[in-house]
Amino acid sequence: MKRLTEIMYERTALSFEVFPPKTDKGMAKLPDTLDHLYKFNPDYISCTYGAGGSNVGKNMDVCKLILNAENETVPVTHFTCIGHTRETVKEQLQNYLDNGIDHMLALRGDLPYGWTGTNGDFAYATDLVAYVRKEFGDKFEIAVAGSPEGHIECRSLEADIAHLKQKQDEGADYIMTQLTFDMEQFKYWLDAIRMAGITMPVDVGVMPVVGKDAVINMCLSRNGCAIPRELAEVISHHWFDKDPDGNDLPEVKAAFREEGIEYTVDQLHEYMSLGVEGIHLYALNKWEDVTEILNRAGIRTVV
Repeated sequence: MKRLTEIMYERTALSFEVFPPKTDKGMAKLPDTLDHLYKFNPDYISCTYGAGGSNVGKNMDVCKLILNAENETVPVTHFTCIGHTRETVKEQLQNYLDNGIDHMLALRGDLPYGWTGTNGDFAYATDLVAYVRKEFGDKFEIAVAGSPEGHIECRSLEADIAHLKQKQDEGADYIMTQLTFDMEQFKYWLDAIRMAGITMPVDVGVMPVVGKDAVINMCLSRNGCAIPRELAEVISHHWFDKDPDGNDLPEVKAAFREEGIEYTVDQLHEYMSLGVEGIHLYALNKWEDVTEILNRAGIRTVV
């Protein structure tokens, strides 16, 4: 089987992100969601990972579901530094290898409330990448995060790009970008990382714009990324989505979803025109939204 980076150098890769459901009911529904996503022949599907491996069991279950499907979709596990010692990293990654999972996204991870550091042996994703390469050689294909607007905790975009270059130097294979809606900033960042000597393929993370509250939450509370004027107008057009008694107004939410899907389709087309090596859609364990978006965009249209 080809490495993901080889695919990215040949054509634009397509992938999705899912998360391990917290309930048995959610886990029982996930195979159906995956079956719908498989119709687009994704090159890989990544699965998120809780701090310190808090959901490592369910993460492994999801990765094995993807691995055992009758297709060529590769499972990619997220893996964070939070709470990890060298011994726990070595043990858990060996377990992934033993189960046939040899692709990972190396992350520092979001610090839990009240934490001032990772409370482990690895302060940054750079350290984790270096350790994995030292202990496992080339057994893992390693993705790392890139932040087109700069990591919210980094003092400058230039410093953040320097950290990204370090990840490459330590053996990372490709970049999965964090969320951004600012296309001009993305173009600036793409030029800047290439000028800095970063040659890794860029796989762009895209969040479907289908719910107002979700977009605002992801931009402001999780990523600290900008809401450009065009997206702000979409939000503003449908701001009042509840009646005076606090009840949802379905027609307003539906109108937001329609305008948001068109916004996402336009964003995909612009990324494709820039020649990015991959499109990585946050499916959020739902197949309906990404199916409609990809069909409208004409990307791997289901026949």
